Amino acid sequence: MLSVADPGGVIAALDPERHVLIAGPTASGKSALALAIAARQGGVVVNADALQVWSCWRVLTARPTPADEAAAPHRLYGHVPPDRGYSVGDWLSEMAALVGGGERLVVAGGTGLYLTALTRGLAVVPPVPPDIRARADAWLASGGLDAMVAALDPRTASGIDLRNPARVQRAWEVLAATGRGLADWQAETPPPLIADKDAARLVVQADRDRLAARIAARFDAMLDKGALDEVRAMRPRWTPGAQWARAIGAADLVDHLDGRISLSAARDRAVIATRQYAKSQRIWFRGRMRDWVPVAAAP
Repeated sequence: MLSVADPGGVIAALDPERHVLIAGPTASGKSALALAIAARQGGVVVNADALQVWSCWRVLTARPTPADEAAAPHRLYGHVPPDRGYSVGDWLSEMAALVGGGERLVVAGGTGLYLTALTRGLAVVPPVPPDIRARADAWLASGGLDAMVAALDPRTASGIDLRNPARVQRAWEVLAATGRGLADWQAETPPPLIADKDAARLVVQADRDRLAARIAARFDAMLDKGALDEVRAMRPRWTPGAQWARAIGAADLVDHLDGRISLSAARDRAVIATRQYAKSQRIWFRGRMRDWVPVAAAP
């Protein structure tokens, strides 16, 4: 198996004329591998992580550093302000412009929905009006997840993770805005932006215990590099349930800043949440990316 710890071996197996898509759980080394490929073979590193689009979070979401961005061009990182909504459809629209630009793309991220939409297509769903999104935000914030699930159409409810508030909210918003279930819209899926033949598709696979150690070490490094200061800067605008506020660790650090928990407890909660997120990522990749080339995460 190829390994992130040996980027030279991974790169030697790639056709420099084709795009590269890199999936993998958080903290598995995707970004470093993407940068190595782009720096050595050429290409533009493109973000496929729904948390790394927000302009307010560089440290907390482990976005590429300024030094990384100087080593190779990067796109779709930190370009969305917190007062905007952002969906997989928005990301795919921006990806369409990049694909049409003719450059070789090295797309890396852990948001499986983004990568699946890129390679399998995504139904064009009409935008959700702000008033419906505001109703959904308030409903979910008041503990209405179970009621929101019950309000979904059966076809959509049977095909999404009903424990994921973001997925449930999106499905409810579409139904409320259009009168049609999200599953019905998805049945009208157009061709993918990047077909299988046009890209090398890599999925980083990580040992659970080893990845857990990397996650803990990375969050400690985030704290050392100013993650708490990032959250402090956003505290006056803090809106629980807002898309930008879903960055892992943000709510925990807000609780610390407000005196509800210690920094150590906030750190531990964030690490546990990150490990749970990595588990859900691995489940997605195993279920939907079985034909991607496996790459072992670095030790």
